[in-house]
Amino acid sequence: MAHDPNHAPRRRDVALVIDDSPDTLRLLTDALDAAGMTVMVALDGAAAMRITEQITPDIILLDAVMPGIDGFETCRRLKHDASLSHVPVIFMTGLAETEHIVRGLEAGGVDYVTKPIVIEVMLARIRVHLANARLAQSARMALDVSGRYLFAADRAGRVVWATPQAQKLLAPAAAEPAALAAPLQAWLTEIDAGRADARPAQIPFLAGEQLRLQFMGKLGADEFLLRIARDSSPDTPAQFSKELGLTAREGEVLAWLSKGKANRDIAQILGLSPRTVDKHLEQIYAKLGVENRTAAAAMAVKASRT
Repeated sequence: MAHDPNHAPRRRDVALVIDDSPDTLRLLTDALDAAGMTVMVALDGAAAMRITEQITPDIILLDAVMPGIDGFETCRRLKHDASLSHVPVIFMTGLAETEHIVRGLEAGGVDYVTKPIVIEVMLARIRVHLANARLAQSARMALDVSGRYLFAADRAGRVVWATPQAQKLLAPAAAEPAALAAPLQAWLTEIDAGRADARPAQIPFLAGEQLRLQFMGKLGADEFLLRIARDSSPDTPAQFSKELGLTAREGEVLAWLSKGKANRDIAQILGLSPRTVDKHLEQIYAKLGVENRTAAAAMAVKASRT
């Protein structure tokens, strides 16, 4: 049969198996190879890190308990490498206690299987995590070409990935990772606990840039999607909103309204959806006892002069 040059063979997924047990390595190597994967093996964490310096696997299967550097520390070190931050890690452990499961997930793992390993279960979980990783990668590529100032950070405040546009804005802080991580970590902790203000936060580590940071949502258990926007604050003092009986966000919306901005413009400036701006305006009209934007704007101008 003639070879079709337009039909390239599908690339084999690469699995890195890290385990100090020859029997486990043999079992998984045979099973993964039969499933159409390329398999690399490492007997300990140090060997795994040497391998990943040369090639980036698609998935990592990691024994939790090993001599020397254990699996939890190995995972943390691997995840510290930006090129490996999105590679799913499945822990393999004979320890089914909650404490060890939590340690594995906190170290950066996405899943765990208990020993003795049931190959069918392992293969099913590998397929799910490979599919999720591909979807996440596709989403990041789509964001890269969309021209948006977006990046993701992990719970420790480290930047996991960024669109090219965001990378340019983050570049001054990238040379000093600690400058980026410390304030980000504190803010993300507040967000995760539901205590952070929904308003975009000032970015203290970008000196000289009037920029704000907005939380857009979580992409996973330990990945926060954030948006960078130039700070276009109308410079409304807190007293302005308080005098009118408005929330801080409603005060911002009203301030921009009084400057003649359309709803769509206000939405873009504040990083909101037009529908959210409409909802805020409904609340503003009700609180001020007015029926339209002209009357609301007039009250805003009067309040700003007092």
